[in-house]
Amino acid sequence: MRNTQQRRMMLDVVFSQAGIFDADQLIERLPGRSTPGYVSRPTVYRTLAEFVEAGLLQKFELDGRSVYQPGIGSEPTDHFFCVECRELIEFVSPAIADSVQQVANDRGFQVAAHRLVVSGTCSNCRQRRRRTKRRVDLV
Repeated sequence: MRNTQQRRMMLDVVFSQAGIFDADQLIERLPGRSTPGYVSRPTVYRTLAEFVEAGLLQKFELDGRSVYQPGIGSEPTDHFFCVECRELIEFVSPAIADSVQQVANDRGFQVAAHRLVVSGTCSNCRQRRRRTKRRVDLV
């Protein structure tokens, strides 16, 4: 992979932040148009694919959206996904990782990686729903 200014800029932004992101969130963190270091939207998408192929990032699809997380030097994370606001909340659970490894050992399976996404509703959306009771909720 060629070492270009745009790739270096993207790598700096990706690895200086913690957690997962989508392409739009990355673009928001990069310098804007007419600014030194600007990276165009097509270049961001193409470079993200190259980073995934090189193993620098992991990509997964969530509710029709591609999200990324660092593939090296990061602790495996699991996620809660709010089906209302679409927020993705990361968490680390050694107990889950141990359970996955135990089940894999029992079945003679070698784990390369695991990903757990639990769908539900976050506390903010539940509180908002409580404040704005709909007629159907009152039945």
